[in-house]
Amino acid sequence: MLSKLFGKKNNKVTIFSPVDGEIVPLSEVPDPVFAEKMMGDGVAIKPANGTVVSPIEGKVVQIFPTKHAVGLETKSGVEILIHIGLETVGMEGEGFEAHVEAGATVKPGDKLITFDQALVNEKAKSDVIPVIITNTAQMKMIEKVGAKSVRAGQDEVLSIEV
Repeated sequence: MLSKLFGKKNNKVTIFSPVDGEIVPLSEVPDPVFAEKMMGDGVAIKPANGTVVSPIEGKVVQIFPTKHAVGLETKSGVEILIHIGLETVGMEGEGFEAHVEAGATVKPGDKLITFDQALVNEKAKSDVIPVIITNTAQMKMIEKVGAKSVRAGQDEVLSIEV
């Protein structure tokens, strides 16, 4: 009854940067799957190092067998894909180390994956890291935060209204 009178409270979710680096617009990612938002909206980050941390409080849904990507979900249902580099699946896990397993509970700054950035630069198409909201269609609003340079687990990159 009261929710009808006062409306449902807005549910805002903050997505922090999963890596130290520089923000790159998705449209500039050299892969149409990400650039054209086929998997969802988000941002991309040119990493300054090889440590990927949790950008949210939530749970690990999936660590890909090749450890080049991780799927996360917030308590309010925002689904996030962090994809380390482009065409890194072909590296078959070489240079990647997972520090969490599916089902783990995480908070911003918890280490998820480390990777050999020099090896990714040598063997992959790019080391850029897309951070994608895979259930974009279910979100009321996704807003990109204006900072160009970001610190892992500390700086906000997306603000989402569920």
